[in-house]
Amino acid sequence: MIKDRIREDMKAAMRSHDADRLSTIRLLLAAIKQREIDEKIDATDDQVMEIITKMVKQRRDSVEQYRAGGREDLAGKEQNEIDVLSGYLPKQLTDDEVIAIIDEAVAAAGVTGMVGMGKVMGAVKAKVTGRADLGKVSALVKARLTAK
Repeated sequence: MIKDRIREDMKAAMRSHDADRLSTIRLLLAAIKQREIDEKIDATDDQVMEIITKMVKQRRDSVEQYRAGGREDLAGKEQNEIDVLSGYLPKQLTDDEVIAIIDEAVAAAGVTGMVGMGKVMGAVKAKVTGRADLGKVSALVKARLTAK
């Protein structure tokens, strides 16, 4: 399980006195624990992936804001956290791989035009969650559906 790997990485970060990595891992474990308490569940690997994906997205937004504000020091810190968190995500899909999945979903759904956007996104989201930025995927689906 991913949670076990995260805990082992936390121990390793403690042993090596890697304060930045340790801090990020502790934030991740706290987010996982919070979700488990809120929903009264034991988080599965898929749920942990959702949490990590959400945390990475939040940090990417923060990096943009910090850079726009001229705060490269804070942007760098956020980027370091993204690097640590991304290590737990599966290999990201290339644009070509995402487009192939979208084409397959469009063909399977048999939709044309933007009317089928929700149906196609539902099918695509199930296959790419945690492996591609859903905002980017949404833009690619819109482009495919308007082109047809």
